[in-house]
This record gives sequence, C-alpha cells and structure tokens, in this order.
Amino acid sequence: MIAQALAIVGPTASGKSVLGIRVAQRLGGELISMDSRQVYRGLDVGTAKPSLVDRARVPHHGLDLVDPAEPYSAGRFARDARLWITEIRGRGHVPILVGGTGFFLRALSAPIFEEPDLSPGRRRKLKEWLAQRSVEQLRDWVQLLEPAGSVAARARDRQRLSRILELALLTGRPLSWWHAHAPSRRKPVPLAVIVLAASRAETYRRIDQRAMQMLADGMEDEVRRLLASGYSEHGPGLSAVGYREVVAYVRGKVDRAEALALMQRATRRYARRQMTWFRHQLPPEAVWLDAAASTEELTDRCIAIWERWGGG
Repeated sequence: MIAQALAIVGPTASGKSVLGIRVAQRLGGELISMDSRQVYRGLDVGTAKPSLVDRARVPHHGLDLVDPAEPYSAGRFARDARLWITEIRGRGHVPILVGGTGFFLRALSAPIFEEPDLSPGRRRKLKEWLAQRSVEQLRDWVQLLEPAGSVAARARDRQRLSRILELALLTGRPLSWWHAHAPSRRKPVPLAVIVLAASRAETYRRIDQRAMQMLADGMEDEVRRLLASGYSEHGPGLSAVGYREVVAYVRGKVDRAEALALMQRATRRYARRQMTWFRHQLPPEAVWLDAAASTEELTDRCIAIWERWGGG
C-alpha cells in the first residue's frame, strides 16, 4: 500500500525535530507535530516546541491548538491530522509526522474504536474532581475497572488515566469494552514509519542535558506565568513530565537541584515507556534508525525509505 505520509517517531530527546525539519526541506514537506504536549499554548520551553525560526523555515501543524486546561485526545488528533494530511498533499507537499506520542500515531494509522459523545458539562465536573485525586488513586481505580494486562491497565500518566476513568464513568463501559464493541468506521491512514532511537546510555545523556538546558532557557519563568494565569498544576498541560517537577520547585516543595534531578529521572522513565510501546505496538515494517548517526546520513535514509514506499 502506498504511504500517504512519513512518520518519524522515537523517544524524547532522540533528535526527531531536527531530522524532521531537514527531511522536510529536502522533500518539500510540511511537519505535523505528533506530541501530546506541544498542542498546548504557553507550554514552549518544557515541550521543546519548535522555535519561530524553525516554523518559518518549514510549515508546522499541530502546535498551540488549545489552552493548558483543555484536554486533547488521540481521537481528536487523528481527526485533525487527517485534515492536515489531505491539505498538505493537495498542495503537492509531503506530510511528515514527527513526535513520540504513540497513541496519536495508533489513532491515525490503526484506529481502534469510535469515541462516544460525552456530555461536556458532566465531563468538566468529573475532570475537576479527578484532578484533586492522586495519580496513585487514579491508577488503582483504572486497574479495578480494566482487565489485567490490557492497554488501559498499563496506563501511567495522569491525563491518560483520567481519560480512561471519564469514559468508563460517563458511559458505564470501560475502555476495553469500547475497543471490543465499537470498532472505528475510519480507515487507517497508510504511513511509512521510521523510529529514531539511540542506545540507552546516549538517550539518558541527551535527556539529562536537555533538562538542564530547559531550566537555563527559562522553564521556571514559563511555569510561573502559567500558574499566575490561573492554570492548575493538575490540568492536562502542567501535569506533564517535567512540568510537575518544576511546579514542585516553584511551590517551594523541592530546591532547584532536586527539581532538576526529579525532572531527569521522570523523563528517563518516560523514554523507557515510549521505547516499550514502540517495540511492541509498531508494525513490523517500521524501520529503525540509529539516532547517533549524522543528520545528513539519517536524512538520506529517510528520503530513501519514503521513495521506496512510493512517495504517496
């Protein structure tokens, strides 16, 4: 099947964004962010969001879509991405998805179930109530609702756990039921998938360095502005890895050095979860590339892979 878009995925700090821009420049492409945090306005430093200079070099889609208090689901991403892909291809350009959010990729390339309509008012009240609960409580409740070993039962981050509970409590059916009984009516979007990954030691080195750079670039000030604007630390945006550790520092719960160490540790754990997902969920035809190779070498490989898949 001919691919309609190229997807460059991988764990955090693997160099996806730099590679995506270079590939887009060579192919005449436009980038679609596949990062569940870059959709939030105001979350710039802590999400490594592309700079205005980068956005001027190559068109970007999927950035700054919602406020930090608003949820943005994988289903919504899939709907938006389908439209962006159609528009980009209509301009004669190559759509290039770049990011590490596996659920976004799967919602587009292998849609599982048709998401039901939920009452906005009831959902808002439930979301506010769940925001006051600890991640450990949310995880315990999800594990009571979902079969052991299911995708939902393995969820770890607050946004994902809250979403699973919202669906179950507002519909009376757990996520696993929807997967089994409400298959999506949307056809999968054929993608050429490239995974960019380095050794664990190199990945950790990059993560630790990037965390230090984020603090040096003003992540603390960014968090202070968001909190001062009234956004909750429990909301979809500020509950992200990295942000919650800096929030703890801003609140005076930890010092700066401890916040950095916690941020690095949490991000390393997140990268491990990403790699586990990629190893077990990506199709066998996905191509794995060594992130330690030069940008030019990786760019050449990506272009060759895209051409082999038919170039859309």
